[in-house]
Amino acid sequence: MSVSSRRVPLYGWLTAQAISLLGTRVSMIAIPWLVLTTTGSPTRTGLVAFAEITPMVLLKAFGGPLVDRVGPRRMAINADVLSFLAVGMIPLLHHTGALTFPILLGLVAVAGALRGPGDAAGTALIPALVERAGVPYERATGLSSAIERGATMIGAAIAGGLVVAVGAANAVAVDAVSFAVCAVVLVLATRGLVDGSPDRHEVVETVAPEPTSYVAPEPTSSVAPESASSVAEPAVASSVAERTSYAMELRAGWRFLRGDAVLTSLCVMVAVTNLLDLAWSSVLLPVWARDSGAGAGAVGLVFSVWGGASMLGSVVAAAYGARLPRFATYLVAFLITGLPRFVLFALGVPLWAILAMCAIGGLSSGFLNPVLGAVQFERIPREMVGRVTSLTSALSWSLMPLGGVLGGILVSGIGLSPAQLTIGLAYFAATMAPALIPSFRGMNRQQPAAEREAVTA
Repeated sequence: MSVSSRRVPLYGWLTAQAISLLGTRVSMIAIPWLVLTTTGSPTRTGLVAFAEITPMVLLKAFGGPLVDRVGPRRMAINADVLSFLAVGMIPLLHHTGALTFPILLGLVAVAGALRGPGDAAGTALIPALVERAGVPYERATGLSSAIERGATMIGAAIAGGLVVAVGAANAVAVDAVSFAVCAVVLVLATRGLVDGSPDRHEVVETVAPEPTSYVAPEPTSSVAPESASSVAEPAVASSVAERTSYAMELRAGWRFLRGDAVLTSLCVMVAVTNLLDLAWSSVLLPVWARDSGAGAGAVGLVFSVWGGASMLGSVVAAAYGARLPRFATYLVAFLITGLPRFVLFALGVPLWAILAMCAIGGLSSGFLNPVLGAVQFERIPREMVGRVTSLTSALSWSLMPLGGVLGGILVSGIGLSPAQLTIGLAYFAATMAPALIPSFRGMNRQQPAAEREAVTA
């Protein structure tokens, strides 16, 4: 097999990721703007973010073994198809006059619930894609991060223009269509990948040596050959065994994560920064745009400049990230991309100064995901990628449901500028604290494979 053909699944996955992220970035601006302009309430705007992210985090936390069972490819495709239907209902109901605020909350909750396992499945595909393509993890995670940042840049610009030109509800329709296109691309580009880990059954058997425990998606598939009497057991017993096995898989993933100080510490830090980032992006930034008179177009411009600079940083990290000291890169990047952003917004500087800050901060932020992603994937055993990455993602996102609520409370309680400074100082403390925590320095060392075996006891 030629090098180019081996890399088709990786490039196809990156293409699907770009399409999906473009649509998501459009909704990230369009839905809060829809709520803010129709209700005038920052608190309700924050509640929409809460409704979307809460089920997303829960499904990320508990859906990992399901991703391993069903297979990440199949799970990602199915999640995209169902997301197309759920998100597509928002503009449809809006135009028929049936989109009440409670219904909107329900639809974004369904979309979030689907995004949880869908995102986890996309992440769980990376080891297989890297193995097939024959590239280092820094290359794959760097390209993925560049795609994410580029989608932020382009999607934000598209969103700002669409909201102004056709309205926020119609802009959400673009997100719905992107899910459908993404599913088609994944079907065509990744058909040659083996869906699931061939070692998963062995791990489950070691963790839970129960001869009647079903571990495959199909109800008639078992860990080991069974006698005629065990096959003839009641369906209820088989169902209980399968549920028990699923719980044991989930516990095995949690034990592994809990035993890795580096991954656990990173999850806690990222959880705090995600909380603060969401408070800013879902509430503080739209309120700034409304109060300053800059409008939705300025929101799109801020995200576009930030995303474009981040994409450039990610491309550089993909090319040279393996040569950089990870911990030092992490500290410098967060120092530049964190506090200055909030200070300038709080001071009410001109838009050109904010955009200049976005360019510098975005460039620095582009180095973060390639570094953190490489640390994660080189430490997790292949057969546990689905459940462990689901747990790390869930922990990293665990505080995000409160981000919009926090932003709404701060703006309503102390005003926009004090809220910006409060969030910024908290961001600085969370991202610089690792300089004083020894476990974070472990991200500089690649753990030997022998030390990364699955936890089975």
